[in-house]
Amino acid sequence: MIRLGAARLDRIVAVGAHCDDIAIGAGGTLLTMCLARPGLRVDALVLSGGGSKRELEEQAALPAFCPGADLRLTVLKLPDGRFPARWEEAKAAVEELRERTEPDLVLAPRTDDAHQDHRGLAKLIPTAFRDHLVLGYEIVKWDGDLGRPAVYQPLSPDTADRKVRLLREHYPSQRHRPWYDREAFLGLARIRGIECHARYAEAFDATKLTLNLGG
Repeated sequence: MIRLGAARLDRIVAVGAHCDDIAIGAGGTLLTMCLARPGLRVDALVLSGGGSKRELEEQAALPAFCPGADLRLTVLKLPDGRFPARWEEAKAAVEELRERTEPDLVLAPRTDDAHQDHRGLAKLIPTAFRDHLVLGYEIVKWDGDLGRPAVYQPLSPDTADRKVRLLREHYPSQRHRPWYDREAFLGLARIRGIECHARYAEAFDATKLTLNLGG
């Protein structure tokens, strides 16, 4: 399997429709990058949950997923499940984020995610981040929308275990959900690991990628 690395990775953007989306979809990748690059700037935007206990969970969780990083987190108050009706507000938030950073990588939901909030945010990202590497993370859910990803970030067993532990520790409001457990998270990571010859991995969609194979 061909492995491509990042020559420069100083700033990244991570966006989610809901508190915990970023951690579920890319928590292991964030841990991997931040541990390898102390001081990495991470601009994170979450569109819903502001002013609630969900925001408090996110404010505690993301620093744990981004150890040693220069983390700048914004949590807004758009209503859960109603993003299509609040398109202008969501678009303005994404454009404001774009104005304050020039990232080397953007982590966002997949454009074919079954959840309307995830899918809507994913479709907004390339309208603001037009010349950036955008990786679309996956979130396991009852809709059964997992696809066939083409991009993988291998995770060490310690990192995969740490991700699951942090998810359970920092998002108690989600523990009642039937899919929110260690088996589901590690099971998906194990499957994605098999697909890229690793023990565990997170997987992503990439809508557009430019190569420079000539050096």
